[in-house]
Amino acid sequence: MSPSATAPTALLAQAPPAEPSRLGRAWRQARRRPASLVGAAIVLLFVAAAIGAPWIAGADPMQTDWKLVRKAPSLAHPFGTDDLGRDTFARVVWGTRVSMQAGVFSILLAITVGVPLGLVAGFYRGALDQTIMRLTDAWLAFPFLILAIGLVTIMGPSLTNATVAIGLGATPTYIRLTRGLVLATAAEDYVQGARALGAGDLRLMSRHVLPNIVSSLLVQATISIPIAIIAEAVLSFLGLGVQPPAPSWGTMLNTAQQFLETAPWMAWWPGLAIFSLTLSFNLAGDGLRDLLDPRDY
Repeated sequence: MSPSATAPTALLAQAPPAEPSRLGRAWRQARRRPASLVGAAIVLLFVAAAIGAPWIAGADPMQTDWKLVRKAPSLAHPFGTDDLGRDTFARVVWGTRVSMQAGVFSILLAITVGVPLGLVAGFYRGALDQTIMRLTDAWLAFPFLILAIGLVTIMGPSLTNATVAIGLGATPTYIRLTRGLVLATAAEDYVQGARALGAGDLRLMSRHVLPNIVSSLLVQATISIPIAIIAEAVLSFLGLGVQPPAPSWGTMLNTAQQFLETAPWMAWWPGLAIFSLTLSFNLAGDGLRDLLDPRDY
């Protein structure tokens, strides 16, 4: 066989294997963390339950039936019934929507307020930075939950006010985090190069700084959402969040404490739901943090 006929074959044999896509690399990294995959799957199940509550619950969560007061779990009522004969499964499912709404929207509020303030403080520094950070330090002087309780007490008990209070309580975390990320990113060569080429402040922040800190903010959000969910449950437990007879895991636990000996299942299911969702968010957040770490690629 001539050398010219074997040359293409030799070149193909020496060619390096094709690089996997970014999505393929991400999936490979995710498979190394089964706990995080399980956590993400459970979070998605809760999201599906929150969205599909009207079809999944199977019963009106506020419908009372005095013939079914404090009935143990059965085929007809898998989670049993409460002190007013309401189906506990339906109330847990609808409570999922309340918890997810409070957790997600409160952190969206914290991001909406905190990220621009942190971005401005870290980018411009000087007196503006000092003013924003001194106010943030004063904000942080109040414990998160105490601040939320105080704000709801002023605004009045409701799910909306609880969500706003939790979001405002979480805002300083995003101010400080964003400022620190901006200080590190603004010193990078590509930002300085863009500035030397005449890019304005708004373009630098929106095109060169913000896109490079989004991953860290996303990871922080997965940590903050379960904290916000617990905070909503605490506020509802204290009567400062969702008001009866609307279902909420916090109000369900408040009612259940009176019947721990005679109907313990009233506390089992909302407590298990809070534990499962918050743990799953943390597991998923750990995996996301590792997945977005460029050192893993």
